[in-house]
Amino acid sequence: MGVIHTQLTLANPAKSELSAFETEALVNTGGLHLCLPEHIAIQLELMELEKREVTLEDGRKKLCSYSGPVRVECLGRNCFTGALVLGDSVLLGVIPMEDMDIVINPANRKVAVNPNSPNIPSSLAKFSFGKFS
Repeated sequence: MGVIHTQLTLANPAKSELSAFETEALVNTGGLHLCLPEHIAIQLELMELEKREVTLEDGRKKLCSYSGPVRVECLGRNCFTGALVLGDSVLLGVIPMEDMDIVINPANRKVAVNPNSPNIPSSLAKFSFGKFS
């Protein structure tokens, strides 16, 4: 499919006085989380929530900061998430993509809103209460 990038606007919802940060992100369908370089986490004044051990692409393990909250906006859709602080570029993983209901269009190598829900993000919230008597 090749390399896919998209534009994101990142903000710290806990500090509304800070300006949002616009950036290009690598769309990482092999990763779960939003990943931010340290300089962006500092600029957004994100709070470290905990340390997490992550497995890198080459199989190595690394301890890194899981920080947040982060408001992510892409194609007019939004989500709130935490971010792994590592690397030198922004990576958009599948958890925030699913939360915003955005998909990859492989024909043009671009991120798009889900064509099955073009006007408002859709999500699954299935659960069972068991049998009622």
